[in-house]
Amino acid sequence: MDRADLPAFRYHPDPVGTGAVEPIRSRCRSCGEVRGWIYVAVPYAVTDLRDALCPWCIADGSAASTFDARFTDLHPADVPAGVPTAVVEEIVRRTPGFAGWDRERWLFHCDDAAEYLGAVGWDEVADLPDAVAALEADLASRRITGRRARAFLHDLNPDGGSTAYLFRCRTCRRHLAYADRDDD
Repeated sequence: MDRADLPAFRYHPDPVGTGAVEPIRSRCRSCGEVRGWIYVAVPYAVTDLRDALCPWCIADGSAASTFDARFTDLHPADVPAGVPTAVVEEIVRRTPGFAGWDRERWLFHCDDAAEYLGAVGWDEVADLPDAVAALEADLASRRITGRRARAFLHDLNPDGGSTAYLFRCRTCRRHLAYADRDDD
């Protein structure tokens, strides 16, 4: 099961590294093939598709068509003006999504969707000033500033508690991020 054989996803360049796709030898419910890789995040669909779709059926849109599935829940308010409808359709119907603590958000920059790089903690973003600035702006929009914001940022952990979701603009290569918290 070579990762190099996986289809390329423009907006999610390493779905194995982010944990969205895993090496699992089960039959895809869309194409019926056993390809050795399965999407393990849960798509939005009427049918339960947990651990049921191969990356190839996501990439070519057949999984979305067959099951009326969406891999990211984008609301019109989430998409900035200037982003083409085709980009939104690619994110929603032909790109592996990711799981967050709350409702996931796909980030956009330079009139395009950004590449999703994964869930990260403070150690992964501390040396990315553009990502830190994006996180500070995200927290400020929720009225988390000053000492509370610094404590929140330093507590970021990809495995629980407070987590950041890291993206990169495909055009200018700027890092973007937002944070979420497990409020259980």
